[in-house]
Amino acid sequence: MQYRGGCQCGKVAYEVEGEINEAYSCNCSRCARLGSLLWFAPRDKFKLLRGEADLATYTFNKQVIEHQFCRNCGIQSFALGQDPRGNKMAAINIRCLEDFAAESVPVKQVNGKAF
Repeated sequence: MQYRGGCQCGKVAYEVEGEINEAYSCNCSRCARLGSLLWFAPRDKFKLLRGEADLATYTFNKQVIEHQFCRNCGIQSFALGQDPRGNKMAAINIRCLEDFAAESVPVKQVNGKAF
């Protein structure tokens, strides 16, 4: 299935393809504050449609995840990184997908504080 998402003001938009069977809620210092529900898709299934110049990047802790947020509205609708096996991934905040009911998928809790 193909989804469209982006930030609140619309300057950043993307498409991502895959099946959303579950999402993750992380308790690390960043995710807990943001309230993101994350779904991971292979990076080759993610396409930024617009807004590259409007994105800012934030990294912390191990500096391996590139948290992308809109410079205008501040919304982080996705992040870029790698899974434990080194595969490039896009972490999609499913709350930022158009016409998608985030509450319709089961949510797994992740102890990000432990990393």
